[in-house]
Amino acid sequence: MALAICRRFPGSFCGTPPCPALIKHHVNKKLPGQTCKDCVLTAKTISTDTRTTATLKLLKPLGYRAFCSPFAYSTAQSVTYWNVGSYTQPRGQEPPEHSGFCHPAKKVENIHSISSSQRILTTSSTFPGLEFSRTSASKASTLKPGSHRAAGVEDNIEIFDSFEDPRGFLQLRPEYQLHSYNRSETCQPLSVSEGELILHKVTVHQDNLQPQVIADYFCKLSSLPAEQHPVLLSSTSFALLCQLSVKNIQFFDVPELISILKAFVSLGIPHSHSVLGVYEIRFCSKVWEMSLDQLLLVADLWRNLGRRVPRFLKIFFSYLNLHWKDLSLSQLIHLIYIIGESRQAPQDLMQKLESLILKYIDLINLEEVGTICLGFFKSSSNLSEYVMRRIGDLACADMQHLSSYALVNILKMFRFTHVDHGNFMKQFGQIAPQRIPFLGVQGVMHLTLACSALRILDEGIMNAVAASLPPRVAYCRSKDVAKILWSFGTLNYKPPNTEEFYSSLINEIHRKMPEFSRYPEHLLTCLLGLAFSEYFPLELINFALSPGFVKLAQERSKFELTKELYTLDGTVGIECLDYRGNRLSAHLQQEGSEMLWNLARKDMCSKPEFLEALFLLENMLGGPQYIKHHMILPHTRSSDLEVQLDVNMKPLPFNKEAIPIKDEAKLRLKHVGVSITDDLMNQLLKGKSRECFQGEIASETEQRKRELENAPIPSGTSLCNVADRLGAMEMAGPCSPACTQAPQVKLAIQLTNKNQYCYGSRDLLGLHNMKRRQLNRLGYRVVEVSHWEWLPLLKRTRLEKLMFLHEKVFTSAL
Repeated sequence: MALAICRRFPGSFCGTPPCPALIKHHVNKKLPGQTCKDCVLTAKTISTDTRTTATLKLLKPLGYRAFCSPFAYSTAQSVTYWNVGSYTQPRGQEPPEHSGFCHPAKKVENIHSISSSQRILTTSSTFPGLEFSRTSASKASTLKPGSHRAAGVEDNIEIFDSFEDPRGFLQLRPEYQLHSYNRSETCQPLSVSEGELILHKVTVHQDNLQPQVIADYFCKLSSLPAEQHPVLLSSTSFALLCQLSVKNIQFFDVPELISILKAFVSLGIPHSHSVLGVYEIRFCSKVWEMSLDQLLLVADLWRNLGRRVPRFLKIFFSYLNLHWKDLSLSQLIHLIYIIGESRQAPQDLMQKLESLILKYIDLINLEEVGTICLGFFKSSSNLSEYVMRRIGDLACADMQHLSSYALVNILKMFRFTHVDHGNFMKQFGQIAPQRIPFLGVQGVMHLTLACSALRILDEGIMNAVAASLPPRVAYCRSKDVAKILWSFGTLNYKPPNTEEFYSSLINEIHRKMPEFSRYPEHLLTCLLGLAFSEYFPLELINFALSPGFVKLAQERSKFELTKELYTLDGTVGIECLDYRGNRLSAHLQQEGSEMLWNLARKDMCSKPEFLEALFLLENMLGGPQYIKHHMILPHTRSSDLEVQLDVNMKPLPFNKEAIPIKDEAKLRLKHVGVSITDDLMNQLLKGKSRECFQGEIASETEQRKRELENAPIPSGTSLCNVADRLGAMEMAGPCSPACTQAPQVKLAIQLTNKNQYCYGSRDLLGLHNMKRRQLNRLGYRVVEVSHWEWLPLLKRTRLEKLMFLHEKVFTSAL
């Protein structure tokens, strides 16, 4: 194997990434009432720059197929959105707790976020009767949160509107206007001179202003030209008006409170403004006096302001628990959107909303189905398999006209619920390759991740992703690179442009190292995905296992990354024999080993099919000392049943932990391994009914389960020196050197389940395939007891099971 070498060109950072050509398109301007699916995309040409090609030599052993699911990623992570022509992502890479209500619409470009936050412009007048600027000095501030793209600016598929895109459903029905904020609905337009007069009245008559007048002033001032809003917000007269509204807040009725909140939205008041806290408290006290339309409108206004209001929503949801049956279809869809954007949902309420979804299922528009799925996904709320299948059926009925934005939201929910809808995925596989070139890379990431999470390998989709990505890889965030590499490694699919694909992504990892330092979990995901595909960029591995990065990963990430670090470290120790870089400390290796053994033991001991196989193997081989349930390679996260055979293919009693002290002397004198023959089996079974044996198996299996659950963590599982440990294991055991033989064959028996394979196939997933690859490197023969063979046998006789296991063990040993 060769060392990984990245050729660095002048001006590059840790490996030169290819310069991506921009894939651009125009989106036809939307007319009022036009939906996303009416937009037509025109593909632009793609150009490439061959001067930026990087030469990359990797540790790349012989090819293997691989596949698996993400370790450290839960569905509570930050969620991103995309569309044909637009993609939304709350504040780039920020986690959910810093997204949603906190940050309203932002135009986001993949590499550099383009924020449309308000600019506070200064004015020469600091007195109450200020003079408004009539210049166009604040033109830059006219692009406000939630506003449409400026005319004449060419849309690019890598630019997204993270606020407007999820709100597209509000244009589908006129009923939404009753309980949502429409920016076009404002008071009568106000001239600058009229605005000056209102502010003058505020200053002069501040002690005599009635609550109704204050509310009316807010409404009128919000109708000033947009370029004057920053000037207004920075004026002392407006600050005085806010103070007066707070002073009189007890006297405002609900419509007046709502009109003032609308004015705050129109003026673009910062979500951290102190006056909003006072209004949130007031609205909390008014929840039980408001109608459903008013409550939804207020929640929508808070969303427009970008302010998180957990107290208001908590009371609102309590109200809904009593009045959920009164929700109309439009109210239901809008509520689910609000819940998703707030990342806040009581599960009892979500179950009630699910029943309403079923009630309205035949009336729901396909784009609204996407909104439902996104809301449940963002709030980490489950939908039943029945509802997901109904949603899949609806999508299949007209998938060609389903927008890519809605389609991916449905995919997210299938990914979250792990529901396999064969017809949906089949149709998705037919239309996805044509849409991929016109999706932003974040959309491509979600599409690819959905395939890997659902264990679906569709070569057409994967080829389209691999071909589309290299020219625009610079638009990837660290998260996108990580999830795409993970997905390809999980599916272990090698596209036709494998070298170009992997080289471009590995170069991008080098270029984005500062970003990976902010999100260390993404770097580990990248390296594990690459390891599944047998790519080992040593410079990056050395950095990831360095003490500094390990400390960063433990302190900065919101995930527990010890398992990921341990898996990477163990893999490097076996597959990169020439590697001399950083390794995990012995303490962390032991910690990772204990953590993974506890998980694996609990998982296997809960499966009756595994316990029965273990019991039968113990009986067949001569006792528990001839078989050992442990993690041969603890970093691969699953356990094995190890059996060792001598030169005569007889089992060796190597499992010292299973031998009582009083029996050690007997074992030193006599080798108790036995051969199973048909005559012996007939003698053993003579006079015994099948039911009798089944009862014995159940009783003994239950006893064995209790023993396994109480078993100590195996010693020597640290990978500080894997080769030495496995070599020493060959000589371990209770027998004396005279009667102990070095094993001629070491078997790793694995009982598999369907989740270890690609959907509908017998191709192993990445982690499990990598494990077998590494077992073979260490001299083990893998014996697969597959679920499609073993599960049907559970209903057969004891003899048939023993014959099957006997053939598996001793035939594999030959």
